Amino acid sequence: MKTLFRKTILFALVAALGVASLPFARVSAAGEYDPNLPPRGEISNQRLEQVWARQLRFYERIGNGFERADRFTDKVQQLIDRAQENGKDVAGVQAALDAFEAALKDAHPIYESVEGIINSHQGFDADGKVTDTEKAKETVRAMGEKLKDIRAAMNGTGRALLEALRAFREVNPRPQQTPTPEGG
Repeated sequence: MKTLFRKTILFALVAALGVASLPFARVSAAGEYDPNLPPRGEISNQRLEQVWARQLRFYERIGNGFERADRFTDKVQQLIDRAQENGKDVAGVQAALDAFEAALKDAHPIYESVEGIINSHQGFDADGKVTDTEKAKETVRAMGEKLKDIRAAMNGTGRALLEALRAFREVNPRPQQTPTPEGG
């Protein structure tokens, strides 16, 4: 059960950070003239609202990942310590954990700086509706840059830690418990 919990937490953290790295705009091709599309270079208010809402969801997911990261890294460190006591080679997992923790320390201040953008939400009202298109574009751009910076700071360390744990488990499978005879 603990393994499932650990894997779930790691997967959620990696997924949140991976989703934060996705592009925020979709690209589509149109013919020479399509009256339904805004002029080239223009983004509709509706599209800005959608992007802003998606960015807020990414921010929340990343925050949830940061909240769980301390518990997760503690559990991984306990696993490493137990394995080391049993004479297992834990160098790869320890290196991946150290890199992940360093990346978390680098990414966390960037994450916290996003709060200012969210609190000011220039160009958007409290419900996420566009009130000033130009300011909304700047807000979305600034938020997108911060989310990219978080991804760059993490630099795939979550995925690397997951792979190191997987490799460790392949080399060092859990011992099978032998059933004890019932009744004595």
